[in-house]
Amino acid sequence: MQVETFKLFCDLAETGSFSETAERNGITQSAVSQRIKALEDQYDVLLIERGRKNFAVTSEGDVFLKTARDIIDLYEGIRTRFHVLRDRVEGELKISTVYSIGFHELPPILEVYRKRFSDVKPVIHYRRANQVYADVLASQADLGLVAYPQARKGVEVETVWKDKLVVICPPGHDLAEEKSVALKRLNGQRFVSFEPDLPTRKALDEILKEAGVVVEEVMEFDNIETVKQGVVIEKAISIVPRDSVQREIQSGALCQIDIEAKNIWRPLGIVRRRTKAITPAMREFIALLKELGRDKEA
Repeated sequence: MQVETFKLFCDLAETGSFSETAERNGITQSAVSQRIKALEDQYDVLLIERGRKNFAVTSEGDVFLKTARDIIDLYEGIRTRFHVLRDRVEGELKISTVYSIGFHELPPILEVYRKRFSDVKPVIHYRRANQVYADVLASQADLGLVAYPQARKGVEVETVWKDKLVVICPPGHDLAEEKSVALKRLNGQRFVSFEPDLPTRKALDEILKEAGVVVEEVMEFDNIETVKQGVVIEKAISIVPRDSVQREIQSGALCQIDIEAKNIWRPLGIVRRRTKAITPAMREFIALLKELGRDKEA
């Protein structure tokens, strides 16, 4: 059995579409269907339940999917090991990142990386945090970038730098002229939050709870860009990473206030699949993150 057939099934499970899988692999829909049927016949199992408009992966299909991904990793690892032996920093580097890191921290890092390693092609996917971990586990990404990295089965995580958290508000707000505030000053303030399932929201909830602060939540969003817009529209406040608002601070659209408390930082980290070999391109990107991370915290 060819490795391409394992990849075909993985693509089908990911896309949920015979037509998209066919296009991705440069074959016809009929060929996709025939190869999947051949797999089922070979192992005498039903891998997918077919419907008129969609399908679902069966429990046997889930088992096969996990094994297929491991086989693909091992197969692709042969080329990786050759690269490692030659120590050539080249090829494609797939990065899955949460929006805040992708929009703010990542661009200057990529600029430096591309200048140093012009033979590497970074491919960036913007995701919610849970999707980043899933991409890495499914080998859809070589590396993941998340805030508040968490240990999870099958992956390794490493904190590489920290962002200082600050209060933001629009000009004319009661806090706008303050240089710094104690967390207690935020009690009762109209507050624009992140959505409850996001790691940054959970961390901020804990910070405010420990300080005995209760805010009036007026909006919830899933990314920093809409949080900033909400602060302006609602004439409210929020707490966000300092680096994410520098453009608005410089233009005068928002005001930034330091927080008078220790350890008000948002850790940012790398996620990678535990069984995946580290390519030279991955190694150098991780090293650059650590190098620039030390500069940010200095």
